[in-house]
Amino acid sequence: MRISKVYTKTGDGGRTRLAGGQDVAKDAGRVEAYGSVDELNTVIGLVRAFNDTARDDAARYLDEQMKWVQHKLFDVGGVLATAPGQEFPNMPTVTPADVARLEACIDRCQEDLAPLKEFLLPGGGTVAGLLHQARAVTRRAERRCVSLARDESIPPHIIPFLNRLSDALFVWARWMARKAGEPESLWERSVSETS
Repeated sequence: MRISKVYTKTGDGGRTRLAGGQDVAKDAGRVEAYGSVDELNTVIGLVRAFNDTARDDAARYLDEQMKWVQHKLFDVGGVLATAPGQEFPNMPTVTPADVARLEACIDRCQEDLAPLKEFLLPGGGTVAGLLHQARAVTRRAERRCVSLARDESIPPHIIPFLNRLSDALFVWARWMARKAGEPESLWERSVSETS
């Protein structure tokens, strides 16, 4: 793919084209889905920008995982930007092996974490906080894909990948907070007082 011009003015009327050239509204379900994935990729980019890889092995490990995630999110976006039944050369894929890789990362990092006894407030330092934000955006992208899958077919591993990615981002947030010595805050329930 070669991008020679940034603006084309073709979207000024609220329409855009999918990868196969099909004309759709900019708020179509498929566009909402891959747009949410694109937004998620920008948050992952922020995680990488704020993650000081010179600090330690944990930061370098996280950056390696985040770089892989960014590439996979481009794959997800490319798949979602393609209408059902369409294919093009070098079409990206999302496979069960991608889901398994996320599960292995979760298992590895959870070995260093104590079980939670209550819900966790997002935070735990800059990198951990951005990972929590990425988790929330992932959940939205997943919801958009679930909605899209009710109306159109999408490849079967997209939703499990996003679901597992949100779990991984939560674990990475906790893991990075621990590695950085940042405190985690648990939810303190407000209980109604009865007379």
